[in-house]
Formats: sequence, C-alpha cells, structure tokens
Amino acid sequence: MSTYPHESTINHYEPGLLTRVAETLRVWRQRYRSRRELAQWCERELHDIGISWSDVAYEAEKPFWRA
Repeated sequence: MSTYPHESTINHYEPGLLTRVAETLRVWRQRYRSRRELAQWCERELHDIGISWSDVAYEAEKPFWRA
C-alpha cells in the first residue's frame, strides 16, 4: 500500500478562508509598519529616494487597509 495520497484527495482549489485572512492580516501589518517607519525618516533620506514630506504625509495618513 502506498503512503502517498491519491490525487483525488489533494486540494487543487484556492487557499482556504483562514489562509486568505492570515495573508490579509500580514499585508495590513506590513503596510502599517512601513508607513510608520517612513514617517520617521529625515529630510535627507526622503530627498535621497525622491519623495517629499507631503508624499509622506499622504501615505502615512492612509489607513492600513488601503493600498
């Protein structure tokens, strides 16, 4: 008897609800952290990457669920 699962028992569908929720939470957490970090950068660092304080303010004020 084989220990490998029969192909018909393998899930060939999209990830389950919990997997999608976990991924969404991970993305939201990353956005939150990135925006908070960006808000801490100094003028020189922002100049180096070519963005202004108004760009930072716009991005930092967005809620974490908005891309």
